[in-house]
Amino acid sequence: MTTTTPLLLITADPSHPLAHLALRYARTYLASTNINNNDKSNNSDDLKNPYAPLNVFFYADAANTANRLRWQSADQMSITQAWQKLAKQYQLALPVCVSTALSRGISDGENSTRHQLDSENLAAGFKLVGLSELAMMMQGDCRLIQF
Repeated sequence: MTTTTPLLLITADPSHPLAHLALRYARTYLASTNINNNDKSNNSDDLKNPYAPLNVFFYADAANTANRLRWQSADQMSITQAWQKLAKQYQLALPVCVSTALSRGISDGENSTRHQLDSENLAAGFKLVGLSELAMMMQGDCRLIQF
């Protein structure tokens, strides 16, 4: 049986309600899939990947989510930290479009060196990638959901 992999294309700035909706969707999806997988018999395929695939891609203003220097007041949730926690819990990749990140002042060490920038500020767990990564995610049987 072929399953459709959800692809969350997040374009909303981290302060926008859609960015928080994307996070809630990912949490709910991964938690419900984990419960369903725990109900299955323990064959070797289930043990290799206990979680159903979920692809996430941060694009446009959503690249700001990956800025480790983004300050959040104490009375509001840090969406960056929430994504990091979710990624760690479910072994979830957090790819960010490199060109939209760089244009918003977000860089990793490699790009800082390449483009002669003073420092790096990419939050842990996030990875700068090209649009080819998004294209590869879309090649398979995916359900694209944009936030």
